Amino acid sequence: MEKFHLQLFLNIIGIGSASGLLFKNDSLFIISDNSTYLYEYHLTNDTLQRHALDENPQENIAKKEKLDFESIALNKNKIIILGSGSTKNRNKVTSYHLESKEIQNIDFTLPFENLKKTASLSEGELNIEGLIITPKKSYFFQRGNTKDGSNGIFILNDDTNDSFEFKKITLPKINTIEATFTDAILVNENIYFLAAVENTISTYEDGEILGSFFGKINLENLIIEKTLLISKKNKFEGITLYKETKNQLEFLLCEDNDTEQLTSKIYKLTINN
Repeated sequence: MEKFHLQLFLNIIGIGSASGLLFKNDSLFIISDNSTYLYEYHLTNDTLQRHALDENPQENIAKKEKLDFESIALNKNKIIILGSGSTKNRNKVTSYHLESKEIQNIDFTLPFENLKKTASLSEGELNIEGLIITPKKSYFFQRGNTKDGSNGIFILNDDTNDSFEFKKITLPKINTIEATFTDAILVNENIYFLAAVENTISTYEDGEILGSFFGKINLENLIIEKTLLISKKNKFEGITLYKETKNQLEFLLCEDNDTEQLTSKIYKLTINN
């Protein structure tokens, strides 16, 4: 996994602050952390479609009011979108049915409180940036970018439904600053993740971007097997599998530009197995 190639894949006009993406059926579903739309970019004809996630959808919502959608995952025929939980108004989980187009919104405050208790997090330290759903377990990726925070993975066993485990994960550093999780996906029996190095100790305020890592975690024991520094300037916040061959994996990544501009760059990352 030492060799990789990173290149610009798309520049999509109409989406700002992209925070997660999912490739499915020749469409690229994208979420933004300051919008209440689910965006669907059709790769076959280069068109952008918006799916409203509530009755009064908005773009470029003010930071103190935004729902901060940071995680997107597939669960059977539904797309699951989750807020970060970093403030009280960021405790929503939304589902979008791929066939019926039905939208459901659920208050996720209680599960988020359980996450805090499990990892002994104080108010303002929870910051969920990635979600993986499997038939038996769900994995929530905590971005430990507060002063006393820790990166880690919350594991929810589906048969208990309310009892979480927390596995601390140590990530590589740049200039003594540890990287923090920004997204993760499951490919076969491996977790592939993104982690950014940002000079901030806040789940709320942005900081100077120092780079982004790509890594691989063994699903069975949750131990990091490989990490690669893939950029010294980009803050990659979303990852999805695009193509898989015997010798290569191709991922699509989205970048949060931390501006109000409604444009999003999508990159392709090719990894040699």
